[in-house]
Amino acid sequence: MRDLPIALLRTFMVVAETLNLTVAANRLNKAPSTISMQLNRLEELVANPLMERGQHGVRLTATGMQLKHHAQQLLNLHDQIVGAFQNIDIAGKVRLGTHDQYASRTLTPLLQAFILSYPEAQLEVHCDHRPNYLTDMLKKGKIDIALVEMPVTSEGGLRLRRDELVWVRAKDHSVHQQAVLPLAVFDEGCYHRNYALEALELSARPYRIAFTSQSRAGVLAAVRAGIGVAIIPLHTLEEDLITIDKELPSLAETEVTLFTAPNVNEATLRLAQTIQDSPLFGDS
Repeated sequence: MRDLPIALLRTFMVVAETLNLTVAANRLNKAPSTISMQLNRLEELVANPLMERGQHGVRLTATGMQLKHHAQQLLNLHDQIVGAFQNIDIAGKVRLGTHDQYASRTLTPLLQAFILSYPEAQLEVHCDHRPNYLTDMLKKGKIDIALVEMPVTSEGGLRLRRDELVWVRAKDHSVHQQAVLPLAVFDEGCYHRNYALEALELSARPYRIAFTSQSRAGVLAAVRAGIGVAIIPLHTLEEDLITIDKELPSLAETEVTLFTAPNVNEATLRLAQTIQDSPLFGDS
């Protein structure tokens, strides 16, 4: 049996996650044609089609689903082995503070890879929806890295990506058409909430706070239930949600910003560099 190259499996896993060749190519910093060639080569090696390509993306075949499961296990083991030998001297606590919209979505594969590559590092993640609270924690020495969403007009930190905030609703609920707009928002201290209320007040649009939560999962659960509309960064939009473009006022842009405390250990510097280099936070 022919061996399956690790590089091809990594490409396959990104495509399997995004189900979109263009998005996968952007994440991997490769041309879509290169991604297609790598997938074709992998299909030749396994002697079965892995994906069905269509106008709106790709869909995994039964073989593709099976390979996805096994490939993730193989890549995890590979990274763990490599990390155990190459990075065994990189140790110590790494305290990361971030919004749970990053910790539960965008950061998940990156943090998993970090843990496997640096097995002696002790990762601690603190989630909070208030960017200023997290940057204050960093100044007080309670965390080492803060990955937060900041206003474009603010100063400090390393700006990784600019994004726009958008209104979202569930496909089956047109709650944005109600005379008094119901909102599903984070608790006070979140820029999403502040920008939304400011935009509504400037446009004289009546609104009410229908649901509050400290987590993205809670806010979006309320949206899916038809309780209200929410505000999220465009790059975190999920397939079952619809953006509201014309009926509501436009929202401000924000920037994904990385703050790193001075005099941190090598393990912390490695995570900061990993986040900085990741195509997950590159320009879309």
